[in-house]
Amino acid sequence: MNSTEKHVSYTTKNTYETLNTLTSKTKNIWIVFHGIGYLSRYFLRYFNELPPEENYIIAPQAPSKYYLNGKYTHVGASWLTKENTLAEMENVSSYLDAVFAAEQLPENTNLIVFGFSQGVSIASRWTALNCVKCNQLVLYAGGIPNEMTPEEFKFLEGQHTQVKIIVGTKDEYLNEERMKSESKKIATLFNNKAEITTFEGGHEVRKEIINSLV
Repeated sequence: MNSTEKHVSYTTKNTYETLNTLTSKTKNIWIVFHGIGYLSRYFLRYFNELPPEENYIIAPQAPSKYYLNGKYTHVGASWLTKENTLAEMENVSSYLDAVFAAEQLPENTNLIVFGFSQGVSIASRWTALNCVKCNQLVLYAGGIPNEMTPEEFKFLEGQHTQVKIIVGTKDEYLNEERMKSESKKIATLFNNKAEITTFEGGHEVRKEIINSLV
């Protein structure tokens, strides 16, 4: 078989979800990237205990949707796979540019970029790719892509961004062996300035941890 892979460009549409209302009283704007198997509207539930007047949360939606557990009832979504990763990340980045353009966010607020599980790869890639001016980069229970380099994150030091790594002590995806390599990677990428926090628990989102970030 002599097959040829070809590429086309086309316009597509995607949704995203927001929580609370953006007003002059808003202090913190969150961009939150869900993990694999989530939909953005359900992921927002983890942020509903933040003071609503001060926090405006934007949850982008991963583009690739599928049925969970093979039962054709509940739907989840995925951001990227190892197939055409760079091209797919370009698509995701274009989508996020459109979200930002639609929201017209003010500059006099704190911007928090938050990624959970698979969302860590998107949060880190997107922040580096676009030199995002954020006050906090929170990478929760996920691995940073191996191809990323310290040079891509140098701009964070100039804008005094706080980098926070959060992981459960019983996370089945980030066991002790994996965390050894991740810790070395984190130290190299962020020049030993990332704050690593652990909690007693597994691969899960904790509201109290989210609430403590502001």
